[in-house]
Amino acid sequence: MDVNGVRLGAVVDPPSISFSRWPHRIAVVLACATFPLLFIGGLVTSKGAGLAVPDWPTTFGHNMLLYPWSKMVGNIFYEHSHRLVASWVGLLTIALVLTFWLREQRTWLRWLGFAALALVIAQGIIGGLRVVLLQHVLAIIHGATAQAFFALTVCLAVFTSAQWTHLPVEKVVNDGRRLRRLCIVTTALIYLQVVSGAVLRHTGERVDAHLAIAALVALHVILILIRVSRHFATSTLLARPAMILFALLLLQLALGGVSYFAKYTTALRLPMDAIVLLTTSHLAVGALMLAASIALTLTSYRLSAPARHVPGREVLRQQFSL
Repeated sequence: MDVNGVRLGAVVDPPSISFSRWPHRIAVVLACATFPLLFIGGLVTSKGAGLAVPDWPTTFGHNMLLYPWSKMVGNIFYEHSHRLVASWVGLLTIALVLTFWLREQRTWLRWLGFAALALVIAQGIIGGLRVVLLQHVLAIIHGATAQAFFALTVCLAVFTSAQWTHLPVEKVVNDGRRLRRLCIVTTALIYLQVVSGAVLRHTGERVDAHLAIAALVALHVILILIRVSRHFATSTLLARPAMILFALLLLQLALGGVSYFAKYTTALRLPMDAIVLLTTSHLAVGALMLAASIALTLTSYRLSAPARHVPGREVLRQQFSL
Protein backbone atom coordinates (compact mmCIF):
# COMPACT_ATOMS: atom_id res chain seq x y z
CA MET A 1 0.00 0.00 0.00
CA ASP A 2 1.34 3.44 -0.91
CA VAL A 3 0.95 6.78 0.83
CA ASN A 4 1.87 9.60 -1.53
CA GLY A 5 4.13 7.22 -3.40
CA VAL A 6 5.77 5.80 -0.28
CA ARG A 7 5.24 2.11 0.47
CA LEU A 8 4.10 1.40 4.03
CA GLY A 9 6.77 -0.55 5.84
CA ALA A 10 9.56 1.11 3.87
CA VAL A 11 12.42 2.70 5.75
CA VAL A 12 13.19 6.26 4.76
CA ASP A 13 16.46 7.97 5.56
CA PRO A 14 15.89 11.70 4.96
CA PRO A 15 18.84 13.15 3.05
CA SER A 16 18.74 16.44 4.98
CA ILE A 17 19.54 14.74 8.30
CA SER A 18 22.79 12.86 8.90
CA PHE A 19 23.06 10.56 11.90
CA SER A 20 26.38 9.70 13.50
CA ARG A 21 26.96 6.12 14.58
CA TRP A 22 29.07 7.10 17.58
CA PRO A 23 26.21 7.98 19.97
CA HIS A 24 24.74 4.52 19.42
CA ARG A 25 28.09 2.80 19.83
CA ILE A 26 28.81 4.53 23.12
CA ALA A 27 25.25 3.93 24.37
CA VAL A 28 25.54 0.20 23.62
CA VAL A 29 28.94 -0.02 25.34
CA LEU A 30 27.50 1.79 28.36
CA ALA A 31 24.53 -0.57 28.60
CA CYS A 32 26.80 -3.60 28.20
CA ALA A 33 29.13 -2.28 30.93
CA THR A 34 26.24 -1.56 33.31
CA PHE A 35 24.87 -5.11 33.17
CA PRO A 36 27.95 -6.80 34.72
CA LEU A 37 27.97 -4.02 37.32
CA LEU A 38 24.50 -5.17 38.36
CA PHE A 39 25.75 -8.75 38.58
CA ILE A 40 28.75 -7.75 40.69
CA GLY A 41 26.48 -5.67 42.91
CA GLY A 42 24.30 -8.73 43.39
CA LEU A 43 27.37 -10.75 44.38
CA VAL A 44 28.32 -8.07 46.92
CA THR A 45 24.87 -8.32 48.52
CA SER A 46 24.70 -12.12 48.41
CA LYS A 47 28.19 -12.45 49.86
CA GLY A 48 27.44 -9.90 52.58
CA ALA A 49 30.43 -7.90 51.33
CA GLY A 50 28.76 -4.50 51.23
CA LEU A 51 30.72 -3.23 54.23
CA ALA A 52 33.97 -5.12 53.60
CA VAL A 53 35.55 -1.76 52.82
CA PRO A 54 34.53 0.54 55.70
CA ASP A 55 35.48 3.91 54.19
CA TRP A 56 34.37 5.93 51.18
CA PRO A 57 35.36 7.38 48.72
CA THR A 58 38.76 6.00 49.77
CA THR A 59 39.55 2.30 50.22
CA PHE A 60 41.29 1.71 53.55
CA GLY A 61 42.73 5.19 53.22
CA HIS A 62 44.04 4.62 49.68
CA ASN A 63 42.92 6.36 46.55
CA MET A 64 40.26 3.99 45.26
CA LEU A 65 41.94 3.60 41.87
CA LEU A 66 45.38 2.96 43.43
CA TYR A 67 44.44 0.34 46.01
CA PRO A 68 46.93 -2.58 45.73
CA TRP A 69 45.61 -5.61 43.87
CA SER A 70 47.48 -7.87 46.29
CA LYS A 71 45.17 -6.75 49.11
CA MET A 72 41.97 -7.48 47.22
CA VAL A 73 41.14 -10.74 48.97
CA GLY A 74 37.93 -12.26 50.31
CA ASN A 75 34.96 -9.92 50.44
CA ILE A 76 37.24 -6.94 49.82
CA PHE A 77 37.69 -8.27 46.29
CA TYR A 78 33.94 -8.17 45.59
CA GLU A 79 33.30 -4.77 47.16
CA HIS A 80 36.34 -3.04 45.66
CA SER A 81 35.73 -4.59 42.23
CA HIS A 82 32.21 -3.19 42.43
CA ARG A 83 33.64 0.28 43.03
CA LEU A 84 36.12 -0.01 40.17
CA VAL A 85 33.52 -1.18 37.65
CA ALA A 86 31.16 1.55 38.86
CA SER A 87 33.90 4.12 38.22
CA TRP A 88 34.33 2.74 34.70
CA VAL A 89 30.58 3.06 34.09
CA GLY A 90 30.74 6.64 35.35
CA LEU A 91 33.53 7.46 32.90
CA LEU A 92 31.59 5.87 30.06
CA THR A 93 28.58 8.00 30.97
CA ILE A 94 30.71 11.13 30.74
CA ALA A 95 31.95 9.94 27.34
CA LEU A 96 28.35 9.39 26.27
CA VAL A 97 27.33 12.92 27.28
CA LEU A 98 30.28 14.41 25.36
CA THR A 99 29.50 12.27 22.30
CA PHE A 100 25.85 13.28 22.41
CA TRP A 101 26.82 16.93 22.69
CA LEU A 102 29.18 16.74 19.69
CA ARG A 103 27.40 14.26 17.40
CA GLU A 104 23.73 14.03 18.40
CA GLN A 105 21.34 16.47 16.69
CA ARG A 106 18.25 15.75 18.80
CA THR A 107 18.15 18.17 21.72
CA TRP A 108 15.84 16.02 23.83
CA LEU A 109 18.28 13.13 23.52
CA ARG A 110 21.17 15.32 24.60
CA TRP A 111 19.26 16.19 27.76
CA LEU A 112 18.47 12.54 28.30
CA GLY A 113 22.21 11.90 28.26
CA PHE A 114 22.65 14.54 30.95
CA ALA A 115 19.91 12.82 32.94
CA ALA A 116 21.91 9.58 32.75
CA LEU A 117 24.97 11.39 34.06
CA ALA A 118 23.00 12.91 36.93
CA LEU A 119 21.56 9.49 37.78
CA VAL A 120 24.93 7.73 37.82
CA ILE A 121 26.36 10.46 40.05
CA ALA A 122 23.41 10.12 42.43
CA GLN A 123 23.89 6.35 42.38
CA GLY A 124 27.51 6.69 43.39
CA ILE A 125 26.63 9.04 46.23
CA ILE A 126 23.88 6.73 47.49
CA GLY A 127 26.29 3.79 47.44
CA GLY A 128 28.88 5.77 49.37
CA LEU A 129 26.37 6.96 51.95
CA ARG A 130 25.28 3.35 52.41
CA VAL A 131 28.82 2.56 53.58
CA VAL A 132 29.16 5.64 55.77
CA LEU A 133 25.68 5.73 57.35
CA LEU A 134 25.07 1.96 57.57
CA GLN A 135 21.42 2.26 56.52
CA HIS A 136 19.62 -0.72 54.93
CA VAL A 137 17.12 1.57 53.24
CA LEU A 138 19.98 3.20 51.31
CA ALA A 139 21.07 -0.23 50.11
CA ILE A 140 17.57 -0.87 48.77
CA ILE A 141 17.47 2.54 47.07
CA HIS A 142 20.94 1.86 45.66
CA GLY A 143 19.75 -1.40 44.10
CA ALA A 144 16.57 0.14 42.69
CA THR A 145 18.44 3.12 41.26
CA ALA A 146 20.99 0.82 39.62
CA GLN A 147 18.21 -0.94 37.73
CA ALA A 148 16.67 2.41 36.75
CA PHE A 149 20.02 3.56 35.35
CA PHE A 150 20.38 0.32 33.39
CA ALA A 151 16.88 0.84 31.99
CA LEU A 152 17.84 4.36 30.92
CA THR A 153 20.97 3.09 29.13
CA VAL A 154 18.79 0.62 27.22
CA CYS A 155 16.50 3.48 26.19
CA LEU A 156 19.50 5.49 24.98
CA ALA A 157 20.74 2.53 22.95
CA VAL A 158 17.32 2.13 21.33
CA PHE A 159 16.86 5.85 20.62
CA THR A 160 20.26 6.07 18.89
CA SER A 161 19.87 2.87 16.87
CA ALA A 162 19.47 2.85 13.10
CA GLN A 163 16.08 1.20 13.56
CA TRP A 164 14.88 4.31 15.41
CA THR A 165 16.73 7.09 13.58
CA HIS A 166 16.02 5.92 10.04
CA LEU A 167 12.41 6.95 10.52
CA PRO A 168 10.33 3.94 9.42
CA VAL A 169 7.03 4.93 7.87
CA GLU A 170 5.62 1.52 8.79
CA LYS A 171 2.63 1.63 11.10
CA VAL A 172 1.00 -1.29 12.85
CA VAL A 173 -2.57 -1.06 11.65
CA ASN A 174 -4.42 -3.19 14.21
CA ASP A 175 -4.54 -2.85 17.98
CA GLY A 176 -1.35 -0.83 18.35
CA ARG A 177 -2.57 1.15 21.34
CA ARG A 178 -3.57 -1.95 23.30
CA LEU A 179 -0.18 -3.50 22.74
CA ARG A 180 1.58 -0.33 23.86
CA ARG A 181 -0.49 -0.11 27.03
CA LEU A 182 0.13 -3.76 27.80
CA CYS A 183 3.88 -3.33 27.29
CA ILE A 184 4.00 -0.22 29.50
CA VAL A 185 2.18 -1.98 32.34
CA THR A 186 4.42 -5.02 31.99
CA THR A 187 7.57 -2.89 32.13
CA ALA A 188 6.29 -1.11 35.25
CA LEU A 189 5.51 -4.46 36.90
CA ILE A 190 8.95 -5.84 36.08
CA TYR A 191 10.60 -2.81 37.64
CA LEU A 192 8.36 -3.12 40.68
CA GLN A 193 9.42 -6.76 40.88
CA VAL A 194 13.05 -5.65 40.79
CA VAL A 195 12.44 -3.25 43.67
CA SER A 196 10.63 -5.92 45.69
CA GLY A 197 13.59 -8.21 45.00
CA ALA A 198 15.94 -5.58 46.44
CA VAL A 199 13.78 -5.37 49.56
CA LEU A 200 13.82 -9.15 49.90
CA ARG A 201 17.57 -9.44 49.37
CA HIS A 202 18.47 -6.75 51.89
CA THR A 203 15.86 -7.44 54.59
CA GLY A 204 14.77 -11.05 54.06
CA GLU A 205 11.16 -9.86 54.29
CA ARG A 206 8.11 -9.59 52.02
CA VAL A 207 8.69 -12.73 50.04
CA ASP A 208 4.89 -12.82 49.65
CA ALA A 209 4.90 -9.50 47.80
CA HIS A 210 7.76 -10.67 45.61
CA LEU A 211 5.88 -13.84 44.64
CA ALA A 212 2.62 -11.94 44.01
CA ILE A 213 4.29 -9.44 41.67
CA ALA A 214 6.11 -12.31 39.94
CA ALA A 215 2.73 -13.89 39.15
CA LEU A 216 1.48 -10.61 37.66
CA VAL A 217 4.63 -10.24 35.58
CA ALA A 218 4.26 -13.80 34.26
CA LEU A 219 0.63 -13.18 33.35
CA HIS A 220 1.40 -9.96 31.48
CA VAL A 221 4.35 -11.44 29.58
CA ILE A 222 2.14 -14.31 28.44
CA LEU A 223 -0.56 -11.83 27.37
CA ILE A 224 2.03 -9.90 25.35
CA LEU A 225 3.19 -13.07 23.62
CA ILE A 226 -0.40 -14.04 22.78
CA ARG A 227 -1.26 -10.60 21.42
CA VAL A 228 1.90 -10.32 19.34
CA SER A 229 1.46 -13.87 18.00
CA ARG A 230 -2.15 -13.20 16.98
CA HIS A 231 -1.88 -9.70 15.55
CA PHE A 232 1.78 -8.95 14.74
CA ALA A 233 3.39 -12.32 13.99
CA THR A 234 4.76 -11.03 10.67
CA SER A 235 6.59 -8.14 12.34
CA THR A 236 9.97 -9.47 13.44
CA LEU A 237 10.64 -6.20 15.25
CA LEU A 238 7.82 -7.12 17.65
CA ALA A 239 7.78 -10.92 17.53
CA ARG A 240 11.47 -11.37 18.29
CA PRO A 241 11.64 -9.30 21.51
CA ALA A 242 8.34 -10.80 22.65
CA MET A 243 9.79 -14.31 22.31
CA ILE A 244 13.00 -13.23 24.04
CA LEU A 245 10.98 -11.75 26.91
CA PHE A 246 8.99 -14.98 27.25
CA ALA A 247 12.17 -17.11 27.21
CA LEU A 248 13.69 -14.91 29.90
CA LEU A 249 10.50 -15.30 31.94
CA LEU A 250 10.81 -19.09 31.86
CA LEU A 251 14.46 -18.88 32.90
CA GLN A 252 13.62 -16.38 35.63
CA LEU A 253 10.86 -18.57 37.05
CA ALA A 254 13.21 -21.54 37.12
CA LEU A 255 15.96 -19.57 38.85
CA GLY A 256 13.50 -18.01 41.28
CA GLY A 257 11.94 -21.35 42.17
CA VAL A 258 15.26 -23.09 42.80
CA SER A 259 16.56 -20.07 44.74
CA TYR A 260 13.46 -20.03 46.94
CA PHE A 261 13.63 -23.72 47.83
CA ALA A 262 17.39 -23.56 48.39
CA LYS A 263 17.33 -20.42 50.54
CA TYR A 264 14.04 -20.50 52.43
CA THR A 265 13.29 -24.22 52.79
CA THR A 266 15.13 -27.45 53.51
CA ALA A 267 13.92 -29.10 50.30
CA LEU A 268 17.23 -28.35 48.54
CA ARG A 269 20.52 -28.53 50.35
CA LEU A 270 22.93 -26.64 48.14
CA PRO A 271 26.35 -25.19 48.96
CA MET A 272 26.34 -21.50 49.87
CA ASP A 273 28.33 -20.59 46.74
CA ALA A 274 25.68 -22.26 44.60
CA ILE A 275 22.91 -20.31 46.36
CA VAL A 276 24.83 -17.07 45.86
CA LEU A 277 25.20 -17.83 42.15
CA LEU A 278 21.52 -18.69 41.81
CA THR A 279 20.22 -15.58 43.57
CA THR A 280 22.62 -13.29 41.71
CA SER A 281 21.70 -14.87 38.37
CA HIS A 282 18.05 -14.35 39.31
CA LEU A 283 18.77 -10.64 39.76
CA ALA A 284 20.66 -10.47 36.47
CA VAL A 285 17.91 -12.19 34.46
CA GLY A 286 15.42 -9.78 36.02
CA ALA A 287 17.50 -6.92 34.63
CA LEU A 288 17.51 -8.56 31.19
CA MET A 289 13.73 -8.91 31.38
CA LEU A 290 13.47 -5.22 32.16
CA ALA A 291 15.69 -4.40 29.19
CA ALA A 292 13.71 -6.65 26.82
CA SER A 293 10.40 -5.21 28.00
CA ILE A 294 11.65 -1.65 27.52
CA ALA A 295 12.89 -2.43 24.02
CA LEU A 296 9.56 -4.04 23.13
CA THR A 297 7.61 -1.10 24.59
CA LEU A 298 9.61 1.47 22.64
CA THR A 299 9.39 -0.58 19.45
CA SER A 300 5.63 -1.00 19.78
CA TYR A 301 5.29 2.76 20.16
CA ARG A 302 7.66 3.41 17.25
CA LEU A 303 5.74 1.18 14.87
CA SER A 304 2.22 2.17 15.90
CA ALA A 305 2.57 5.92 16.46
CA PRO A 306 1.73 8.23 13.55
CA ALA A 307 4.79 9.50 11.71
CA ARG A 308 4.21 13.05 12.89
CA HIS A 309 4.95 11.94 16.46
CA VAL A 310 8.43 10.57 15.79
CA PRO A 311 11.81 12.38 15.65
CA GLY A 312 12.40 14.06 12.31
CA ARG A 313 8.68 14.63 11.73
CA GLU A 314 9.28 18.00 10.06
CA VAL A 315 11.33 16.31 7.34
CA LEU A 316 8.67 13.67 6.77
CA ARG A 317 5.96 16.29 6.44
CA GLN A 318 8.01 18.23 3.91
CA GLN A 319 8.86 15.17 1.81
CA PHE A 320 5.67 13.14 1.96
CA SER A 321 3.01 15.64 3.08
CA LEU A 322 2.04 13.41 6.04
